[in-house]
Amino acid sequence: MTQALVPELSVRSWKRSRQFYCDVLGFSVAYERPEEGFSYLKLGMAEMMIDQIGLGRDFDDLTPDTPLGRGVNFQIEVAEIAGLYVTVKGVAAEIILPLEDKWYRTSDCEAGNRQFVVADPDGYLLRFLQDLGTRT
Repeated sequence: MTQALVPELSVRSWKRSRQFYCDVLGFSVAYERPEEGFSYLKLGMAEMMIDQIGLGRDFDDLTPDTPLGRGVNFQIEVAEIAGLYVTVKGVAAEIILPLEDKWYRTSDCEAGNRQFVVADPDGYLLRFLQDLGTRT
């Protein structure tokens, strides 16, 4: 069963993006259509799709120099973040926000995240977090 919201990211190179998401970030392929440059990816409870521009069906008029991923970041919860952060740093990926502990006010308490933000090969921002619980 899929989640209620599953983003589909237009990418310039399906192979490069698939390698980054699977080999570096640890996503698995639920299914794919290589002839269309398409993969449905999963990491824990997170699901997303990647789709190469110019193969299969495109929903927007993107050109090779179109900036991708502007104004959005995707929050992805993982069980353990330290190892993932080391892996991402090891491949020299673009770290936008280094690993930090951050507390956010909700209503009458604060929710804690250990988190970092990395850009994927097309500039989409991925905010990985490990839940730190809540405090008053």
